[in-house]
Amino acid sequence: MQNNVLILDFGSQYTQLIARRVRELNIFCEIKPYNKVPKDLSSYKAVILSGSPFSVRSEDAPHPDLSGIKGKLPLLGVCYGAQYLAHFNGGKVEPSNTREYGRARLTNIKGDEPFFYGIIGGSQVWMSHSDTIQELPENAVVLANTVDVQNAAFRIEGEDTYAIQFHPEVYHTSQGKIILQNFLVHIAGLEQTWTPDAFVEKTVSELKEKIGRDKVILGLSGGVDSTVAAVLLNKAVGKQLHCIFVDNGLLRKNEFQEVLDQYQNMGLNVKGVDASARFLGALKGESDPEKKRKIIGKVFIDVFDDEAHLVKDAKWLAQGTIYPDVIESVSVTGGPSATIKSHHNVGGLPDYMKLKVVEPLKMLFKDEVRRVGASMKISGDRLGRHPFPGPGLAIRILGDITPEKVAILQEVDAIFINGLREWGLYDKVWQAGAMLLPVNSVGVMGDERTYEKCVALRAVESTDGMTADWVDLPYEFLQKTSNEIINKVPGVNRVVYDISSKPPATIEWE
Repeated sequence: MQNNVLILDFGSQYTQLIARRVRELNIFCEIKPYNKVPKDLSSYKAVILSGSPFSVRSEDAPHPDLSGIKGKLPLLGVCYGAQYLAHFNGGKVEPSNTREYGRARLTNIKGDEPFFYGIIGGSQVWMSHSDTIQELPENAVVLANTVDVQNAAFRIEGEDTYAIQFHPEVYHTSQGKIILQNFLVHIAGLEQTWTPDAFVEKTVSELKEKIGRDKVILGLSGGVDSTVAAVLLNKAVGKQLHCIFVDNGLLRKNEFQEVLDQYQNMGLNVKGVDASARFLGALKGESDPEKKRKIIGKVFIDVFDDEAHLVKDAKWLAQGTIYPDVIESVSVTGGPSATIKSHHNVGGLPDYMKLKVVEPLKMLFKDEVRRVGASMKISGDRLGRHPFPGPGLAIRILGDITPEKVAILQEVDAIFINGLREWGLYDKVWQAGAMLLPVNSVGVMGDERTYEKCVALRAVESTDGMTADWVDLPYEFLQKTSNEIINKVPGVNRVVYDISSKPPATIEWE
């Protein structure tokens, strides 16, 4: 791929956001760790250096070899990237007198420079750094200042190397998208051809060539990713695709049959497998969250393997893996990022299955998956479905799993989700669900005391799940939902609403 941007990640929390902004310009990009610069750079037409929690002055500062990039490819340094280009090329980076964090406004903009075409004076930008560039390299030209930052933007004479002390990728930089477009389109000469239709056409062609006349097996989950992957593969190989939709007994109320009917109406070659007793039996008595995930992952693979053997001569296993699942992140120590929790659907393919893996969505972010699905005329209801965890309700039931607890949570969840739809709130929420807590509380119903379960409702807004804010649902809605749950679901006498954001909390409770 010749129309491609390389983003080198120095551990910034905003690195994926840079990639998303580049993709929004209909330009393809990839993220690589700073210490794994590709040896072959022939497919890249521009490079962006991310921010970082490191200081360029520290002994353990990330220090990649840019000899094949700087002066040879258009290069943009962002925050740490800008300080890196200054510090290691004869400039001086020092601690700033005050922490430069938050909103600032550009001044003395060189508007005749291609980098700042269309950017007005006083444009708001977002700063996030404790060091500042005191002196530029000898061959550098200042392009903009702020009140507190003398060298807010600069370029290197004689090469297409640019550097900015602020973050153009964040929402608070009002004209950040224009700045990125100026660099990528007007300076680097990239074409804005990365569109959903182009992706579908190219991917279907590649799948046809890769798979040929072989049979492919795909495990459907009912979610957006596996659905879009299935439709893409169906376009490419038709009935050679064998989809398997497993009921693990931990889905939402009536979800198995409803989703199975939808898939069949979409023309997919799909088989439904009720393995709920097998999953619930394996989970009996287990309350540890990680162990529950691992049990579910193992049983799923066993069930899936049993069904896969019934498809004679299958050669490929298709997965709905997306880009955030495969990005090799950089932690603040420069090593691999910490594992927050296990994801049983990424990797973990046992050797004995002897199937080659095909992942048609592995370079897409979640919002791009939805746009690709829309371009293939997948219904809005299916594409707009909230994310649902692979282990299902097992990680929304805190403690051990029993059929009775699953039944209670299914009823509570149905009231909550249906209520969001009825009130026109469902599409304003990124993800919602209910948690069954491992505590009983005292209540009064009629003239009798009760000692029953407490449930927590959770609704968040997010773009990709990396960060999330709780949604301020109307009090009237919460009041009605709480009353309906307590009145209609035996065993529940208390409802609470979770107002924690991610971080520090996570979206799910386990």
